[in-house]
Amino acid sequence: MKVQNNAYVALEYTLSLDSGDIVDQSEPGETMGFIFGEGQIIPGLERQLEGLEKGQSAKVVVEPAEGYGERDPELVHELPRARFPEGADIHEGMMFEAQGPFGVRPVRVSAVKDDAVTIDFNHPLAGQRLHFDVKLADVRDSTDEDRKALHSDCDHEGCHECGGHEDCGEHEHEAH
Repeated sequence: MKVQNNAYVALEYTLSLDSGDIVDQSEPGETMGFIFGEGQIIPGLERQLEGLEKGQSAKVVVEPAEGYGERDPELVHELPRARFPEGADIHEGMMFEAQGPFGVRPVRVSAVKDDAVTIDFNHPLAGQRLHFDVKLADVRDSTDEDRKALHSDCDHEGCHECGGHEDCGEHEHEAH
């Protein structure tokens, strides 16, 4: 079977940057599974997997626009140091989560001064060209069990895993 809409795809992968630095990879013997066409992985990778078959390998380059987007300077904010807990060890590169209108988002501290902290809401890989080395371990028709397993972390509001689809299997979603 070829990778196509509604297919369950399991792949082994290594993700690196232009520098050659590996930033993520599947554990040996482990795979990342998703249902093709449901937006569960970045668009550029998904698009380039279409038509491949179980056992095939591919080297895929994804430009920022089809990955985690370009860096947006509007997502970088300088906040008064007083807005952070007194005595907290805040340092450059630190990651934490912030609650926003679309749920919890990761935030990176990009600079710390005596009186201010600069935080960056951009994804850490925003603006980066992504290099994937993938091997398709499985390609088959997806099942209801696949959907339920893949959407078990779905939180209804801002559900990134299922995109708010009514067939998530875990929640009743409002029409989007």
